[in-house]
Amino acid sequence: MDDMLDEGTYDRRRLAQWRAGEATGFSRRDLLKLTAAASAGLAGVAATGTAATAAAPGPIVKPLPPELFTVLGTNAEMRWSALADQGHLVPIDRFFVRNHTSTPIIDAADWRLRLFGAGLRHGPITLTYDELRRLPSETVTATVECAGNGRSYFTTQQGQTVSGTAWKLGGVGVARWRGVRLSTVLRRAGLSRHAVDVLPAGLDPNFVSGGVDLGPVRRPLPIRKALHDVLLAYEMNGEPLPADHGHPVRLVVPGWIGIASIKWLGSIEVSDVPLFSPWNTQFYRLFGPDHPAEGEPFDRQVLKSAFELDPGAQVPAGRHVRLRGRSWSAAGAIRHVDVSTDGGTTWRRARRVGGSEGHAWQRWEVDWRPAAGAHELLARATDVRGNTQPDVADYNELGYLFDAVVRHPVVAV
Repeated sequence: MDDMLDEGTYDRRRLAQWRAGEATGFSRRDLLKLTAAASAGLAGVAATGTAATAAAPGPIVKPLPPELFTVLGTNAEMRWSALADQGHLVPIDRFFVRNHTSTPIIDAADWRLRLFGAGLRHGPITLTYDELRRLPSETVTATVECAGNGRSYFTTQQGQTVSGTAWKLGGVGVARWRGVRLSTVLRRAGLSRHAVDVLPAGLDPNFVSGGVDLGPVRRPLPIRKALHDVLLAYEMNGEPLPADHGHPVRLVVPGWIGIASIKWLGSIEVSDVPLFSPWNTQFYRLFGPDHPAEGEPFDRQVLKSAFELDPGAQVPAGRHVRLRGRSWSAAGAIRHVDVSTDGGTTWRRARRVGGSEGHAWQRWEVDWRPAAGAHELLARATDVRGNTQPDVADYNELGYLFDAVVRHPVVAV
């Protein structure tokens, strides 16, 4: 029967079988070829929501002062010194921005969310912004973190070549999000008991890679996660969602890598078979000598720690210095954090600062009186499941999930 299918349908079926574990023998080249071929057919239809959009003057709308951000192409990384003296949440004006293309300007009055697919009992439904806001709302505190956060340290600390945006540790933020549970919307749409995956798609401009139009950013979620804790957010830290962070509506997927939290949500396909996109086949997989040829899938983030000061910062010599930082883990709350001020020779237990709202991250501090000269700071966290940051992160070619202790140079003068 398959030889009677058109090429695009065959490609979709093969990739669905592969993702479900029913097909083998994929090389990475085969996977890229199939993904590109299937994406060519999907590019024009994946985002079927409706909105009047306008082009922003640049890839990012909000101001990016250098004391708050490091600009990395279409992305903006938060400087950790910008969190000094801030509370548990990251203020919107310094929350990092991850764009595959550019921020679209969307009028909420024109926005529509379309839900469709074989995983619904009835035909497609469409929700307006006002209709969504009339549904029962919920507020959650959650972390959004790019899967490549910390990528640059594969090179600078481990001497390994990786590709992708050279994030340090500023591709992460914690905010208080308000919106409607995805489960509420799915059940309103008539969710079938046969539903397997959902595929949210954004309204941002199509992403082109290697000369291939891969369509709007989209990445499937298994139905069990979609019904668990995923939020359709329209507020961030008590304000309407800003343009760079997904206005008018975005997904927030707690604990999972940032790509799952689709911004500028326009449509959700609900399927009774496994779904795929370039963002879970071509990208956001672990490739390399220690991984299968077709790559290894992953969804959750890892354990990290960061100091609230810039690398190379100057601190006063011979005087009391209070070092502050934050640690976080997708696996659960932070149990404790150990800090070294001598390059890892000795370690001290840091003091907790405040609670861990939503288990998003834990603030901590430690006192230090440095002698004049260069010093290397390290912070090593352990979470409630017993995970501890290693000395070396597991290598993968795309530089995802860096979890090793980061060496942080400072100078006391």
